[in-house]
Amino acid sequence: MIEPRLLKLLDEAEALARRAGETLVRMQGGELDVARKELNDVVTAADLASERLVIDGLRALTPEAAILSEEAGFSGSEQAPRWIIDPLDGTVNYASGLPWFSVTLAYREHGRTVLGLTHAPLAGLSARFAEGGIATVDARPARVSETRRLSDAVVSICLTSHYAAGEADRTSAVIRRLAGRCRGVRVIVSGGLEMSLVAAGRLDAFIGLKADIVSHAAAMPLVRAAGGQVTTVAGLDARDEDLEKVATNGRIHAELLDAIAGA
Repeated sequence: MIEPRLLKLLDEAEALARRAGETLVRMQGGELDVARKELNDVVTAADLASERLVIDGLRALTPEAAILSEEAGFSGSEQAPRWIIDPLDGTVNYASGLPWFSVTLAYREHGRTVLGLTHAPLAGLSARFAEGGIATVDARPARVSETRRLSDAVVSICLTSHYAAGEADRTSAVIRRLAGRCRGVRVIVSGGLEMSLVAAGRLDAFIGLKADIVSHAAAMPLVRAAGGQVTTVAGLDARDEDLEKVATNGRIHAELLDAIAGA
């Protein structure tokens, strides 16, 4: 049973995510003021505008809560409930005019993610999670796919320009292993969106070998609530803090981990 206060907070936070998404869509066609971050990664004026909107809104809703955000970092008490947000997950896609980006918000209490939202305005996806009963994608119950063999699976994997050489080599090795064993391997690079697609049964698996906290915290519990699994490559239940995150429908999980072990 969902606590009424959490349901109210979910609705209010979703309204913020939608406003942020509208801001991103409006700004995408204009001057983005792209600045370089780590290696070839970038940040845009839209990242910062979306972040400001979301942070100000969350502080008004939950003034006692801490906030961990992609660009602004952490603020607040370590002991307080916290929001984990990515105001623009998929910045390189966004800056290139592509539709594969999202706004993600997760709310944690007592060490658990109790609310999660992923809003991808141009990909046409809206995912909601609330501990105790809500797990939906586009207003439908989240259900992972029925795919039972890796050879029938479509898998997405993250490979980005801010990976160091060794990280890129490891990811490339995983792609090479999967290329001949899966129906398809995709590189989308918007982790919250991709995990939500796993929860919706549209992707069979997502692999992130350098998966940050902010992009994935909202969707990890959604995948689990939809009947899937999220672990490390070693098969341990993945935590927000873990860099390795392998999300699947559960049915192909063991076979997928076996395929990429040791890469």
